[in-house]
Amino acid sequence: MPSEVRRVTRALLSVSDKTGLVEFAAALAARGIALVSTGGTRKTLVDAGLAVADVSDVTGFPEMMDGRVKTLHPAVHGGLLAVRANPEHQAAMLAHGIGPIDLLVVNLYPFEATVAKGAAYDDCIENIDIGGPAMIRAAAKNHDDVAVVVEPDDYAAVLTDLEAHDGATTLTLRRRLAQKAYARTAAYDAAISNWLAGQLGETAPAFRALGGALAEPMRYGENPHQWAAFYRTPEQRPGVSTARQLQGKQLSYNNINDTDAAFECVAEFDPARTAAVVIVKHANPCGVAEGSSLLDAYEKALACDPVSAFGGIVALNRRLDAEAARKIVEIFTEVIIAPEASEEAVAIVAAKKNLRLLVTGGLPDPRAGGLALRTVAGGFLAQARDSAVIDDMSLKVVTKRAPTAAELADLKFAFRVAKHVKSNAIVYAKGGATVGIGAGQMSRVDSSRIAAWKAAEAAKTAGLPETLAKGSVVASDAFFPFADGLLAAAEAGATAVIQPGGSMRDDEVIKAADEAGLAMVFTGHRHFRH
Repeated sequence: MPSEVRRVTRALLSVSDKTGLVEFAAALAARGIALVSTGGTRKTLVDAGLAVADVSDVTGFPEMMDGRVKTLHPAVHGGLLAVRANPEHQAAMLAHGIGPIDLLVVNLYPFEATVAKGAAYDDCIENIDIGGPAMIRAAAKNHDDVAVVVEPDDYAAVLTDLEAHDGATTLTLRRRLAQKAYARTAAYDAAISNWLAGQLGETAPAFRALGGALAEPMRYGENPHQWAAFYRTPEQRPGVSTARQLQGKQLSYNNINDTDAAFECVAEFDPARTAAVVIVKHANPCGVAEGSSLLDAYEKALACDPVSAFGGIVALNRRLDAEAARKIVEIFTEVIIAPEASEEAVAIVAAKKNLRLLVTGGLPDPRAGGLALRTVAGGFLAQARDSAVIDDMSLKVVTKRAPTAAELADLKFAFRVAKHVKSNAIVYAKGGATVGIGAGQMSRVDSSRIAAWKAAEAAKTAGLPETLAKGSVVASDAFFPFADGLLAAAEAGATAVIQPGGSMRDDEVIKAADEAGLAMVFTGHRHFRH
């Protein structure tokens, strides 16, 4: 038998997730592999009629301290860590009566699930596994001799290896399983450490661990020469990571990034108050609108920039209905994401076989906290999610003229959208809809001019005699450092402005607004989005 192949004579099984356990253990037993187990796992196997030794018989000690101590013993760890080809290790095993464990099957206490369901602190602590990770790491270290399985998905691969190699596992499989084992314990520890940091209110712990489970490998990343994969974290925030894909081809890297941006933006609009639609292209909204219905909102959002909307992402804050679905599929769309979808709407979208339709079951809470991460060379930046919401801000009128009720409603609308536009961001809005968006420019005045140009182009497309910016309001994600950006908005036909304020030249900007007859409101909150 080749040296990289290792026969399995004894397996230790101790699992929280018992999916496929009995069938897997029965297949092992049928090959003459001795089974050892603990607690509830052993009971499940014994109840199924399998002969299973109790780990207490192996260690000579009973489970104690409410099951906290059961596998932390040399009889277990010696069996996992002993190098089979090392004479000294073999002599120690013989001297102390330690039998080899050639296969370890462990999945961990459901800590992440316990936290996700909002369990009490003490319950979360009790669901921190100690013996499991210790055994997993021991077996993974000794993968030259031991196979370690940390999730039911790998049962089939182990059985296939055993069948192909007369009851033995290959080094190739053991190495792959070892890599997964270390990644699993790392993600598990990351979930625990981040939860504890949150419990302590610690925003900058000395070490920040990250972990995620593979959702799917991707064909490529932002560009075809870049590999990519999509991972899910333990955070249960409604969105692209938790959505069900009802139809359409596989999501791409860019699809996922853009869909997340669209759904986070549409979540700013309370569905109990209004229907809302967001159309995103390259992670920036190119049209956002409220409406009496999803159809109304979609048509208003599309009118903002119908050229950019082609091949875009459409996010809705209410259940996708047939009326809206029929209109959305009239142009090429990559993804539709909504909390729910009617059967008729699903059937309508199904006619476009490549169009992805995602349903999330709910909207993310724009006020909820959470981590936002970005990689840099040699490290990463971590910050709190931008959970500031316009409804919670104290608005201050700083000009001689206060905005009218209609202007104020549009100002709030525009500032909601500006939060989700790449900086420097300028958003023109009118009647609960964007009419021009300037994003990601190096100077704010350029963003303002681009937004005004977009508004004029949209009017031409619609066959209207004057720019959509006429009579609009303008939101800026950060203060105007000079009056030029504000004056560009006034020249385009805007009548009111909302911005954070805080510039050294605020007085100069306010004076320019007054001279132009603009109403201006300060929020005191900036919404940079780089």
